[in-house]
Amino acid sequence: MNKKNDEMSNLTLSQVEELRKENRDREIAFSASLMQSSSGHIGPFTSEITLTYRNVFTNIGNAYNPITGVFTAPLKGAYMFRISVYGHGPTPSGASIYKNGERMVLAYAHQPQRELNSSNGVVLILEVGDVVYVRLWPNTRIYDDQYNHNTFSGFLLFPLREQELCRM
Repeated sequence: MNKKNDEMSNLTLSQVEELRKENRDREIAFSASLMQSSSGHIGPFTSEITLTYRNVFTNIGNAYNPITGVFTAPLKGAYMFRISVYGHGPTPSGASIYKNGERMVLAYAHQPQRELNSSNGVVLILEVGDVVYVRLWPNTRIYDDQYNHNTFSGFLLFPLREQELCRM
């Protein structure tokens, strides 16, 4: 323990600032819901559409774009993403998390009446510039209001270096 303290006390101010900057670059997290102030259904549509979660709660690192609904990885690493889907029967509710155009996981619910909800999450290895977004399934609909039922969230678990990817 004393050795660790000695090492810490030997850090210069510029080294401390460099460590802070390095950690700040690793601070990536966002969480958003669909509606900013109104309420209503989205869908159904005959084909998939990308959902834009405009009510941003958190966007540390500004990697999520609320205009396009797309998260763009600013750093190579392991990321956790999560969606929640809410709607009203009899129309089903369903959405999928996509990575670079490939469906990763889905959240789907269907019942003849009343409320429906589902959620799912996934850990993805992303390279710089990879994109992650949510698409509403065809012939489904979701409902959102001031209670923020439909959400999309993600965060960096930890950064990866090139050699770490080779071990997987």
